[in-house]
Order: sequence, then C-alpha cells, then structure tokens
Amino acid sequence: MDLRTAIIDHFRDTAEVLIATEAAAEGINLQFCALVINHDLPWNPQRIEQRIGRCHRYGQQHDVVVINFLNERNEADIRVQELLESKFNLFSGVFGASDDVLGTIESGVDFERRVLEIYQLCRSQEEIAAAFARLQAELDTQIQARLLETRRQLLENFDEDVHDRLKINFTGARDQLDRISRMFWALTTFELAPCADFHDDDLAFDLRDSPLPEVQPGRYQMISKSRANLSGEFLYRLSHPLGEHVIATGRAHECPCAAVTFDFSCHPTKVSLVAPLLGKSGWLHLQHLRIDSFDREEFLLFSAIDDTGADLDQETCLKLFSIGGTSAPCPPPDAPTSTRLRAESERHARAAIARSLEANHQHFAQARDQLDQWTQDMELAAQKELEDTKRQIRDLQRRSRLAPTMAEELQLQEQIATAEKSKRRLRQNLFDLEDEIAAKRDSLVAALEKRMQQRTAVTPLFTVRWAVC
Repeated sequence: MDLRTAIIDHFRDTAEVLIATEAAAEGINLQFCALVINHDLPWNPQRIEQRIGRCHRYGQQHDVVVINFLNERNEADIRVQELLESKFNLFSGVFGASDDVLGTIESGVDFERRVLEIYQLCRSQEEIAAAFARLQAELDTQIQARLLETRRQLLENFDEDVHDRLKINFTGARDQLDRISRMFWALTTFELAPCADFHDDDLAFDLRDSPLPEVQPGRYQMISKSRANLSGEFLYRLSHPLGEHVIATGRAHECPCAAVTFDFSCHPTKVSLVAPLLGKSGWLHLQHLRIDSFDREEFLLFSAIDDTGADLDQETCLKLFSIGGTSAPCPPPDAPTSTRLRAESERHARAAIARSLEANHQHFAQARDQLDQWTQDMELAAQKELEDTKRQIRDLQRRSRLAPTMAEELQLQEQIATAEKSKRRLRQNLFDLEDEIAAKRDSLVAALEKRMQQRTAVTPLFTVRWAVC
C-alpha cells in the first residue's frame, strides 16, 4: 500500500476526500476541506498558494494542514523545495517575503522555464546544485530590492496603526513590539542606562550593577513572540521585579515645566493624526484621574491647545508622545493659558466621571436583567414541578377510587402520601426561592449604592510647551 492510499484510508471514515488535477487550483471554494496534499509539487510558488487558497475561504473552521510529497532521492526536487520554502519564505505572511517573491517571479525571471532546463540538462548532483545556486543568486538581488521597496511604500503611505493591525514583518526586533512594549522598552533603556548595556536588535541588555538585591546581574531578554526567549528570572517583562522597579522609578520622577520639540520629520512611520500639527506649537497638560467605587478605574487625561486656541483631542495627544524629540527647561504658561488649561482639565475629568457612572449604570442594568431572567426561570421550574406533583396526586386519587382490591388501594394510598409530602416540600422550596431572590436583589442594590459612592482623586502630572517640527 502506498502513502497516498494510506492517507485516503485514514480519512475515509472522518472526512470526504477530493482528488483533483491542477484544474482545482483556481475558481472553486473548498472551505469544507482542511487538509491539502500536494502529490506533485509545482515549480511555481503562485500555484502552491492558489491550491492552499482554495481551503482558506470564508467559512473555514479549522487550521489548514498542508502535506507536500517530496522525492528525497531526487536532488532537483530537494532544491526546488528549498527554493519554495526556505529561500523564498513562501508562507511567511501576507505582507512578508511571500508576496514580494511571487511578484518578482511573475514579472521577472521565468522561474518554471529555468527549473525545467535544470531538470532536462543537469545529470549529476553537482551540476544540479551549481545550476540552482546560479538561479538563486540571480533572484536574490531582485527579491531583496522588492522587499525594500514594498516596506518603503508601507512606511510612507500607511499609518503606523495599520502596521500593527497588519502585523507587518519588519526586520528590526524593536519594530515588532506592540505600543505598550515599545514604551516599556524605552523606559527601561532610560532608567537602566547607567548600569546596563543594551542590545536593541536582540531586545536584550547586560545588567552590570543590579539596583535590587534580589535581582542578579546578567543578560536579560525582553519577552517577544517572534523569537526564542530565555527562561526563568532572566526573561524580562512588566511583572519582573526589575520591570516593576523601572516603572516605579519612572513614576517617581518630578516633571517640571519644559519645552518639548517632537521630531516628526525623522519619525520612521506615518502618523496621520500628528501630520497636521507639523510646524505648529502650543501648550499641553496631563493629569491622572483615579475613580474608586465598586472597582478602581484610572485615566490619563490630556488637555492641549495650539497657539491659535484650537483644542487637541485625546488620541492626537497620545500619538504625539509616540514620536521622539528633545526637551529643554521652560517657564510655565501665562495666566490666561493656565486658566484655559485648568478649565479643559476639569471638563475632561467631569466627562470621564460621567462615562464611568454611565458604565456603572449599564453594568447594573445588565445584572438586573440577568437577575430577573434567573428569577423567572427558577419560578417557572419550581411551579412546573409543583403542578406535575399535583397532577400526579389527582391521578393517584382517581385510580384509588377505582381500585378493585383492598391491597391495591393501600398501595395507591401510600403513593399519595409520598406525593403529598413532595408537594409540601416543593411549596416550601418556593418560599425559600423567594427569600433567595430577595437576598440577591438586596446584594445588587448594595453594589449599586457602592458604585454610586464614587471617590475621585486628580493628580497633575506635567505641563509642557509642545512644538512639532
């Protein structure tokens, strides 16, 4: 039995098997299939993607598994496999090397023709290896140029939020971090600069002098999904004692009034919200709002205006601080500007408190609706069980009146007595259920009262004179 027959037999009882020629690689949807077996590996990467794409359609509910048959005794087949997978990174992602390679092959070298020539003309392993090496060298330059051009266009034409959503495969490890991780890494490099040597490319640093007695010197690596991580205490993250120390130290810094110039022109990615501020300046104030009610909520609230008096929204202010820049000492704003910023800060705080109250109200409404639904379900279930018992008693009583013998009537009377006890127990359960419902409602009202009793604390963090150049 060959391998193909064995695979078909294996899946015969659990799934349908569709065997098709190259004609099935285009124009049909096979989202009900989750296993693709390439019996003959095509030489064109585009055809492989087309085959697999038939299963990657809307409605697919499973991970698609791809199996490629490979003749390991054929040196040419092995080299084709290397080119398609290892060298070209065919399945590296939508905006990774895959699409660049496919575009290069389609518009440049006739890949299939070159591979066919190697199969027809080369006889020894040495000849095959040399021919594929020449083909690889010829394509490498085109591939790398296309990669650089694609990434350049993405950097220039797409906002950096789009980069995060598309998970673009940038070369630098630091560029692959999410926004929170990038800020955490920047804070770490600032706070630990006197006692550590940093390696940005590897997201690692060598800690020479530990600021904490429980933290050992050595190489620490920031946790990352895209590369192998260290284990144990040298895996650096937000919850690591050293990470908590860095955050606490950063929060403890005083922030006197300063002039901050954001260097938008040198920022590597496009930030659409900040672009209109190029060449403008103004004032910005940041405050921390803490709301204690049923839970604790914390907010960072920006209040900012430009020199014309126009307001800047919260998201624009947040994006502004994602751009590098320089700072210098600066006197505080004049009285009218301070009054305007203070009024804006109070307005933002009131709005945040109102949103928190609205969220608490929605939470209470949902909890109330859930309690009402639970009450109805429990009452209906209890009443149904009680009605079923009453119906059973009436049926037993009817049968008892028609009993032909004394023994049968005695047996039915015993069953009636048991059912009467069950009826009394169910009635008592209804009373207990009412008490349980009342207790749950009291708990819900108490939680609502606690949410309504908000305690707020506003802490000013800093005021800066901002400019974007």
